[in-house]
Amino acid sequence: MKKTYTSFKEIEQDLRKLSLQRQISLEEMKLLKSEFKDDLQPYQWVSTVISAVKKYGIFYLIKKFFK
Repeated sequence: MKKTYTSFKEIEQDLRKLSLQRQISLEEMKLLKSEFKDDLQPYQWVSTVISAVKKYGIFYLIKKFFK
């Protein structure tokens, strides 16, 4: 369904709106890229491994304690 414009002002408003939406989308993509990059940092992996070891270590100790 095509929109019919009646004035140049409407066209300019739509173009402005689309331009702003595009800028917002680009900034969101930059943010996602940055967050993804941070998630792949070695520190994040080490932190995840340490928390998993703690979790399973505590379960293992509790299991040994109650046997």
